[in-house]
Amino acid sequence: SLFKDHPVDLKGNNDVLCLTAPHHVQNIHRLYLEAGADIIETNTFGANRLGQLEYHLADRVYDIARAGAVAAKVAVEEFNQNRVAQGLSSVVKFVAGSIGPTSKTASMSPDVSDPAFRAISFEQLAADYGEQVRGLLDGGVDILLVETIFDTLNCKAACYAIQKECSRRGELFPIMISGTITDASGRLLSGQTSRAFWHSLSSYPIFSIGFNCALGAKDMFAHLREIKNAPLFVSVYPNAGLPNQFGGYDETAEMMASVIKSYAEENLVNIVGGCCGTTPDTIQAFSKALSGFKPRVVPSASKSLLLSGLEPLAIDANSRFVNIGERMNIAGSLKFANLIREGRFSEAVSIGVQQAENGAQVIDVNLDDGMIDSKSTMIHFLNLLMSEPLVARCPIMIDSSKWDVLLAGMRCVQGKGIVNSISLKEGETAFLEKAEEIRRHGFAAVCMAFDENGQANTYERRTSICTRMYRLLVDKISFPPEDIIFDPNILTIGTGMEEHASYGKDYIDTCAYIKKNLPHA
Repeated sequence: SLFKDHPVDLKGNNDVLCLTAPHHVQNIHRLYLEAGADIIETNTFGANRLGQLEYHLADRVYDIARAGAVAAKVAVEEFNQNRVAQGLSSVVKFVAGSIGPTSKTASMSPDVSDPAFRAISFEQLAADYGEQVRGLLDGGVDILLVETIFDTLNCKAACYAIQKECSRRGELFPIMISGTITDASGRLLSGQTSRAFWHSLSSYPIFSIGFNCALGAKDMFAHLREIKNAPLFVSVYPNAGLPNQFGGYDETAEMMASVIKSYAEENLVNIVGGCCGTTPDTIQAFSKALSGFKPRVVPSASKSLLLSGLEPLAIDANSRFVNIGERMNIAGSLKFANLIREGRFSEAVSIGVQQAENGAQVIDVNLDDGMIDSKSTMIHFLNLLMSEPLVARCPIMIDSSKWDVLLAGMRCVQGKGIVNSISLKEGETAFLEKAEEIRRHGFAAVCMAFDENGQANTYERRTSICTRMYRLLVDKISFPPEDIIFDPNILTIGTGMEEHASYGKDYIDTCAYIKKNLPHA
């Protein structure tokens, strides 16, 4: 009777059952708990503004999310009460708040004739996710699960919203991430490989990463192997095979359990479960098949700088020189500058393609110019650039002296790129605020040797400022040291002026100091 006079039919809106029939939702949770599930998901996969718009329930997103969390928590409580009544001890069970991918893609255009168009912005997604996250947390979930991810930029918007809400509450909550490989290409719908997907999210404080949906259990092996070195838990919950001609699923619980057992034998996973076509019987079969196995041993973090476009890039102490394509910089290329000023963006993109073809491993984009709106131009150009596969496979360096341009650029890129740059020019508070935003967007940061007194131009000033920035980042906000890139300032040498004579040597000596004294940067 809650929506008796609702203007549209709510059939198919499974999430609204959290409000209209919570007892049925709780009963389903109970069946999975009795089957041996350690983690149950809330019935909130589509409890977001985009998902509820078609049902005219966008204003009830918070209520649905909160009710879904409460239903799952009540199910756990009643499950343990029943155990105690039977003379058994209570057991620890966790509730994961399900956060689905929404129906929009933030990194791709739905219109092939307009590749720079986006149906939704990062800001809109983050706001929508934030509303859902607040409801789930207020309802008491133990874990936040961002799942069935087909576009990593959507996932980054969800992670951003989660971190902002955690910061507001002054409390951290475990985050699980689960992507979806769409077909035999072995990539997400947005084009990323399994490892690039992991790299894109490596800066976030997540405790597990993995895959669900789309594929059957036997088709997940290759993707799990791609992320087996991730220094966190790995999860997998496949479908019961691929859909048959009637839209059903044919793999039995026993068939799936034998494959899940093989995952454990190969030490690939820590968390397993079932997605489309699976039932409590499936979970019971998994629990039985895995009873004698220990979870995957989580590897130590490599402390490599992990970057990504559509493809992954790892940089460590053994890496050779990394080539950064700098020709898409208005200040450094007259040809590029003229193309941008004249609005000839497709021709400007071809410069990036040429750099990628010539071996650039990272692509720099700088649109700082007094004759254009750098922020809106950066958004349009990056969206267009990301539609070019040769360039999109590379990590992007977003280069600007303007913070609003850097921020806008980060919100266009699904991979893990580099922000160039931040410094202590405006003091420690502004420096740390920007660094925290960079991490919330999943980027690495170039830190320029520049403080409140100006640019560092001696060995002593360079090393002092770099050390100060490192300690602020690592000690104050736990910024990953491997995501710190120092720019100790290459200054003009050979000018004939005595005060410039040591510039070259000071720069090289500063690089040696950083390597020796500022670990992993």
